[in-house]
Amino acid sequence: MTLVDVEDTIVAIATPGSPAPRGAVRLSGLHLSSVLQRLLPEHQFEGRSPRRMDVRFDLGTVLGDVPVSLMWWPTHRSYTAQPSAELHTYGSLPILTAIVRRAIDAGARAARPGEFTMRAFLAGRLDLTQAEAVLGVIEAEGRGSLDHALEQLSGNLSKPLEQVRSTVLNLLADVEAGLDFVDEDIEFIGQEALRSRLDEILVLLRQTTETMRHRGGGADRPMVALRGLPNAGKSCLFNRLSNQDAAIVSNVAGTTRDAVTCEANLDGKQVTLSDTAGLESIDTEISERAQVQGRRASQLARVRLWCVDASRTDFERAAEQMREIASSQAGLAVADLFLATKIDQSDQPISTPWIGCSAVTGEGIELVVKEICETLDQTDQQEIGSVVGTAARCGHSLQLASEAAEAAVRLIELNEGQEFVATELRAIAQHLGEVTGAVYTDDILDRVFSRFCIGK
Repeated sequence: MTLVDVEDTIVAIATPGSPAPRGAVRLSGLHLSSVLQRLLPEHQFEGRSPRRMDVRFDLGTVLGDVPVSLMWWPTHRSYTAQPSAELHTYGSLPILTAIVRRAIDAGARAARPGEFTMRAFLAGRLDLTQAEAVLGVIEAEGRGSLDHALEQLSGNLSKPLEQVRSTVLNLLADVEAGLDFVDEDIEFIGQEALRSRLDEILVLLRQTTETMRHRGGGADRPMVALRGLPNAGKSCLFNRLSNQDAAIVSNVAGTTRDAVTCEANLDGKQVTLSDTAGLESIDTEISERAQVQGRRASQLARVRLWCVDASRTDFERAAEQMREIASSQAGLAVADLFLATKIDQSDQPISTPWIGCSAVTGEGIELVVKEICETLDQTDQQEIGSVVGTAARCGHSLQLASEAAEAAVRLIELNEGQEFVATELRAIAQHLGEVTGAVYTDDILDRVFSRFCIGK
């Protein structure tokens, strides 16, 4: 598919080929009014207002004269951002095919697979991930896969990536401005601030890469991350769920610094558990790195367990704080469960959505495992039949963007010049642009739109 034909008037059957009460033929192109005038010379196709008209098509001695409802959008306010029309009549494939032939004789050409949606993309109506979501909607075989495709169509994947790309471009502008004034010893962004912003970008890239890996069926084990305030019993619960002493347990708050992970079998479901540092204010470099690791695990997790010590006198306030933090750290493929831990040390009632449990006595652990497994089953069903083409196309570009971000971080650690960091920032922006379609080639468009049916 080339870009030189976007002004042609194209035509295709827009409904399934199986017999139905109604069927539709779709047309689009800058010169559509001329084609329609030749198709229906007894009508006038002038003006800029959309309209509907009832007409009749003479399809020859065999098919005869058939009634057609014509919907016409003469301006750019259509799906393709071009003059467009739909011809609705009986859902008979011979009749619809005959109308397409009549349109071709009048100056249109047969549309290629996905060409209507490609024109919507080229006009800025959709980005590439949304265009692929159109295909996901068409191919959806269940409510879960349909909802998943509709979420992608609404921009739940492309919007975060465009925000990351915008952040990268702004960061690149700061770096290059500093390079322009290097002789004047003017610094637009320091090494510490540059490193901090790159860490955030890298976390988001890894999160999205992991989401795409799950969507494409490439994830080996879903991650379950334990989050919460210091001394909330996360490490003890981690050991109970994993059935091993993998994490250090202590009454001293802040014992866990590095994220600890291990494989676990939860009622027959294989998962990766991650115990993270308690949420706290950053006062040292170590605590900052611990919080970065915790956020990364949180954003990569399929399920997050938000833990609050039920024996706290201010449990209600701490529980509300946890829910606010969980909401602010929402990821692309995350479900949240809220656990009131250490209920063996508390007499206060626990209400929904909190699940009371004790890693010491085992009370409530069976329910926690059941909720985790049911949540994972629900997210698995949502992934079945989803837009796996997006995952296949985006995976490599996202990986290259992450590698460029990692290279930029290493350059900062080695105290190399910011001109080298700028090169990696340009690479990140380039690869992210390939995902959303801000940067594209004919080859990328062919891979995306050739999977569509003709009339979409």
